[in-house]
Amino acid sequence: MRLAVLIATLSLLILILINGCIQDTGKEKEEKMADVLLIIAPNFRDEELFDTKDVLEQAGLTTVIASKTAGTKKGMLGGTAEAEIAISKVNVANYKAIVFIGGSGSSVYFNDATALKIAKEAASKNKVTAAICIAPVILANAGILQGKKATVWDDEENTYSSKIEEKGAIYTDKDVEKDGNIITANGPEAAKKFGNAIVSALRS
Repeated sequence: MRLAVLIATLSLLILILINGCIQDTGKEKEEKMADVLLIIAPNFRDEELFDTKDVLEQAGLTTVIASKTAGTKKGMLGGTAEAEIAISKVNVANYKAIVFIGGSGSSVYFNDATALKIAKEAASKNKVTAAICIAPVILANAGILQGKKATVWDDEENTYSSKIEEKGAIYTDKDVEKDGNIITANGPEAAKKFGNAIVSALRS
């Protein structure tokens, strides 16, 4: 009887220790600091993530990937990326730059309260705040493109340029546009140039 009680007690202690380790690991991920936070969604545009990330890391900058939930996310062209943290756990103060990656999936953030809050806070703290492809709509909806020059991927109906202009942006139709600490780019072909613009902004 005593042996059974002892085994049960030890088992409970082991479970408590394991749970504590899991919680500590999650805390470390939540509080992990890096130079640049890259925010993606499923169906992100592969080049916009991977080319931008490569440019940043080749320049010696550290990066962290976030999404609505942590875990593996698949790009539009079939590539995969591991989101280390959920955007709900993002502490903007831990990063020098916040970057929203485009692709069709990024539209989930157009009116996402958490994503808009991150963008607003980054801009208010004078962090480099950047978006590529259709993701500049996130910045526009966060209210931080008012009176700012910006670019965005557009279609024949001018859907996305109209969306940012409605929020006060000055649409320039450039591959990459920089206005203060806000950097926007119009699509995958501009990804490397976009990455270089972020690097330059962080080093200025």
